[in-house]
Amino acid sequence: VATTLAAMFVLSWRLTLLALCLLPLFVLPARFVGRRLADITRERYRLNGEMGQMMTERFNVSGGLVVKLFGRPDEESVTFSERAGRVADIGVTQAMYSRVFMTSLGLLASLAAALVYGLGGLAAVSGSLGIGTLVALTAYLNRLYGPLTSLSNVQVDVMTTLVSFERVLEVLDLEPAIADAGDPTAIPAGPVAVELDAVTFRYPTAAEVSLASLEGVAQLDDGEPEEVLHGIDLRVEPGRTLALVGPSGAGKSTIAGLVSRLYDPTGGAVRLGGVDLRDTTLAAVRDTVGVVAQDVHLFHDTLAANLRYAAPGATDEQLEAALRAAQVWSLVERLPEGVDTVVGDRGHRLSGGEKQRIAIARLLLKNPGVVVLDEATAHLDTASESAVQAALANALEGRTSIVIAHRLSTVRDADEIAVIDDGRVVERGTHDDLLAASGLYAELSRTQLASPHTAATPAETTTAA
Repeated sequence: VATTLAAMFVLSWRLTLLALCLLPLFVLPARFVGRRLADITRERYRLNGEMGQMMTERFNVSGGLVVKLFGRPDEESVTFSERAGRVADIGVTQAMYSRVFMTSLGLLASLAAALVYGLGGLAAVSGSLGIGTLVALTAYLNRLYGPLTSLSNVQVDVMTTLVSFERVLEVLDLEPAIADAGDPTAIPAGPVAVELDAVTFRYPTAAEVSLASLEGVAQLDDGEPEEVLHGIDLRVEPGRTLALVGPSGAGKSTIAGLVSRLYDPTGGAVRLGGVDLRDTTLAAVRDTVGVVAQDVHLFHDTLAANLRYAAPGATDEQLEAALRAAQVWSLVERLPEGVDTVVGDRGHRLSGGEKQRIAIARLLLKNPGVVVLDEATAHLDTASESAVQAALANALEGRTSIVIAHRLSTVRDADEIAVIDDGRVVERGTHDDLLAASGLYAELSRTQLASPHTAATPAETTTAA
């Protein structure tokens, strides 16, 4: 551009200045269109995100089942079509802005050439400008406006591309809620003591752990939640079992989340083998603590791949040993491809009891020193519960264990039982001691014994209590 301008000034400074008068018309549209396209791009990303979220949430196995059971497939189809239509419309709008902008730049360049030809032609007729000079000027003019058009388009591209960087960088700039210690302390190997010392906890606000753009809202709620744990003091000696019982919402699963360091306590300390979890690494905690949750999640992959998620280097013999210990090998032998059978999204091709035993096998492959069982036998029939209980006996042997359950038959043999109510430890002792105390535990026990069903569910027990 600079070289071309210099040559044009040498040929005719008057016509060159005339051509440069149109230069602002290249800059201003680029700024306006760039801002407008950036807004459109931001909206397009938002709509694409909403449509993708709907596909993931509503049209997977679990979501699709709910849609069918409630007879809403037509409504969901209409809603998805509307969102897809908005994505298509905004894509067309973005394309139209881009085409109009490029056409406008081409039009400006043509007008500039026409202006130079017109005024230069008059000068050539009067004899003040040579025809060769005029032709050279118009040729240079094309070499001038070509780069200017490209540079204007680059400005628009940069402004729209920065929208993507905004979304990526705001996620990267979000401080992680859990961080490794700068000088971490190693957790001793094998079964270790688990201790909660004066632990208080409230769940983080949405503003602390998420972003408005990810939630699809204008502003996140930053109101501070209520405290859910109040001064919890618990200790499980190495190789022993602590059972947590109590009504739903009392804070039992929250305690399990703190032991596995899904969160850090807002007050007090959680220790494994005497090491505060904030003074070690997440990798050390994950190696020490194994969790079996009530809702087992299996990936849409082979059974072997799901098992090796806990131990990538596990051999086929180790897989078989873990499956036998989890009382599920007989099932695997009946599967069409054995351990290479694809279990489906969230393991939907397996029953609840089978998935629980697969989760226990995965835990055994991991071989942690501390085991947390969060309602691992909930909602199972008697036969499935018996099989899972046998598998749990193998999983808990020689390990420090925290067992959360509503069914008191699951926890009556624990070394110690802690009754949690409203975020506090209200009772502690053995099964017999707590029955003799005639407190909340005894009330829960009487409720289950009075139930017409021998295997009362957690929800039934809590509601009756």
